[in-house]
Amino acid sequence: MTTVIIGAGIIGTSTAYYLSQSEVETSKIVLVESSPELFASASGYAAGFLAREWHSQATASLGRLSFDLHKELAKENNGHEQWGYSPSTATSLAETIGGDGEEDWLGAGTSRAKAAKRIAENDDTRPVWLAPHHGRPDIIDKGDGTALVDPYQLCHFLLSECKKRGVRLYQPAQATRVTRDSSGALSSIHIVHEESPTSFKEYDIPCNRLVLAAGAWTAQVFSTLFPASKLKIPVSSLAGHSLLLRSPHWPPPSLNIDIDPSSDPQQKHQPPCHALFTSDPIGQYAPELFTRLPSGHIYIAGLNWQYPLPKLATERVIDPEAIRTLKETSERLLGK
Repeated sequence: MTTVIIGAGIIGTSTAYYLSQSEVETSKIVLVESSPELFASASGYAAGFLAREWHSQATASLGRLSFDLHKELAKENNGHEQWGYSPSTATSLAETIGGDGEEDWLGAGTSRAKAAKRIAENDDTRPVWLAPHHGRPDIIDKGDGTALVDPYQLCHFLLSECKKRGVRLYQPAQATRVTRDSSGALSSIHIVHEESPTSFKEYDIPCNRLVLAAGAWTAQVFSTLFPASKLKIPVSSLAGHSLLLRSPHWPPPSLNIDIDPSSDPQQKHQPPCHALFTSDPIGQYAPELFTRLPSGHIYIAGLNWQYPLPKLATERVIDPEAIRTLKETSERLLGK
């Protein structure tokens, strides 16, 4: 039985990774990715923040399972070094925008910290890179239920492991139609594979199971493959901008010491990374800042706007005004 996965981002590669652990014939797992650049959208540019309990009732059990799988994967594969997995102290600084825990914080432009059900009392855990005049943030989680990863590096790890196991990747390639057998069951999928800028080859790949994991493009893929269907896929797009920063007050600890947080009991209570959720009354949005290991970067995001979905992830539009706003917020929070 052949499984074809449309989309080789974080969902597609992780699906292929875990499926390849149970499938005997891993060559019958196929990834199809349309973008000429891998992980060119949210899979490579997201914050990489993980929380075990910050979920609505509908997704609470899935959130706990996902968090535990991330922790297990990092422990088994040295995730701290390979994709920067690290427990993270989650903090909230004078958060005033937003509503209650069940709201759609992303769509509303508020802070995901609103989804946290408990906020611990203040203590001495404070990001050293936060400018002193901002005071001391409230502690939401001390690292037992929150963590950080570099999603770009995680995706590359998953894809590399898939290829080692025999999973096939067609990229860049477009899935154009499906074929059914005499009983009406799915039998193959037709793809157009760009082997070079001037060379295209078409294939009919056997396909008994089809997984659509194309992110914001999932609805378009479904409409292409099943044009007669009246089913509407409830997936929409929301563009986000982000920056990677450096601070002289937060050198990467991994450059000086060799720490594996998954095996060091003290690191469980004193995680080296921080997640900071706050508000920006000038920019009128809810900035989020995350420290990353081992690179030592500080990631800032939270400015999300509606843009027309591009045909390919590589055709995304970077808004200069959004970048300017993020830079100004960074200077206010971190200092110049």
